[in-house]
Parts: sequence; C-alpha cells; structure tokens
Amino acid sequence: MIVVLQRVRRARVLVDEKVVGAIERGLLLLLGVAGDDTIEDVDYLVRKISGLRVFEDDAGKMNLSLSQVGGAVLVVSQFTLLADCRKGRRPAFGQAAAPERALELYQEFVRRLQERGIETAQGSFRSHMLVQLENDGPVTLLLQSRS
Repeated sequence: MIVVLQRVRRARVLVDEKVVGAIERGLLLLLGVAGDDTIEDVDYLVRKISGLRVFEDDAGKMNLSLSQVGGAVLVVSQFTLLADCRKGRRPAFGQAAAPERALELYQEFVRRLQERGIETAQGSFRSHMLVQLENDGPVTLLLQSRS
C-alpha cells in the first residue's frame, strides 16, 4: 500500500463539476492499493498517519499530529501510484489490486481513520476526479506499508 501524503490548507475533489469531498486544514492522502495488500497494511498506515507529526508548533517545528491541530483527512483512491514505468513508455498496472479488493481495503482504511476520531472525507472510487489542493509548506511525504 502506498500513500502520497500532502499537508494542505484546503483540498477538495470534484466529479462531474460537483464537490464530493472537501476539507480545510489537514492531509490529502492519495492511496494506492497493491494486489497483495492486507488489513495489516491498512492498520500500519492508519497508525502511522494518525500519529505523524507534520504540523508546526508555536516554534515552527513539525511537532504536532493531525488530532493535535484538529485537522481532517481527504482520502483519494489512486491506483496509478502502483504504476511500473521501467519498461517501454506506457505504465503497467499489474501490481495494483483488482478493483473489488482495492475498494474493500480503501473503505476499511477510511473506516479505521474515522474510528480514531479523524474527520474524513473521500473522493469517488473508480471515477474521473479533479483534485484541487493548497499544499501547505509544501509538505509532501511518500509512505509505504512495506519496504
């Protein structure tokens, strides 16, 4: 499982010119699910993200977590994070999970964030989305559930 995490001042997802998910201060998470990912991968990333200290304290140091700043999360499914571009010119997506399994783990990821009391908005699974964000910092991190 791969997550591109961006600290944002605001972010939103539009489908057919309608907002389907939006947050103010918090984290935009682009989530890629691999074919061999399990609930353990979900658990690891939810724990890591919910405790990650990426927000600045009064001294300007990244010392505060999402819950400490009252931030929200916007989760957007992004199978293209699993692209293999090593051969040829067209990305191959053989490592990405089948849509049914990806949806199951995506929904579980969202549910477990919500269980931790994190306000969570979502994109629209398997839809063409426009993602708009104001990256704060900019702070962008790549997290993987496995090395």
